Amino acid sequence: MEERLHTLVSLVQDEPGVLTRVAGLFRRRGFNIESLSVGHCEQPGLSRMTIVVEGDDASVDQVTKQLDKLINVVNVTDITRTEMVARELALIKVTARSDDRSEIMQIVDIFRAKIVDVEVDSLIIEVTGGEDKIDSLLRLLLPFGVTEMARTGRTALTRGSESSIGSHV
Repeated sequence: MEERLHTLVSLVQDEPGVLTRVAGLFRRRGFNIESLSVGHCEQPGLSRMTIVVEGDDASVDQVTKQLDKLINVVNVTDITRTEMVARELALIKVTARSDDRSEIMQIVDIFRAKIVDVEVDSLIIEVTGGEDKIDSLLRLLLPFGVTEMARTGRTALTRGSESSIGSHV
């Protein structure tokens, strides 16, 4: 079977230890979590997890069913084949000598990113979008010297009125 990236969305109780249990399940099953984004959601007491893993359909389906059985997991859905809006946030610190700043600013503008911090020898750039957009911006900034970077990982919701996590809510 063909391996590919799967996007799983889960509602979990907002309690200590839940993230450890979820990550442990993936570890025990031999999955590497490509990205994990967790935060409060529209329902008090719950958090939404967006988990990106690589695997074949059958293996990911199996781990999804096991995840759904965990205590503190309200629901989990593989939205890989669903129309979705997926975004990521990145903060990129770039070495910025005075003679390079205008070129960096033009690149940032093209990608509709923002410069959020300016120092004598560096800039911090904030960019939001799909992984491809962030990867493309990063490739153009590498020659200037990327000294630090933080990426959130994918966060996703299904399009339209249907919930990303099914009707268990």
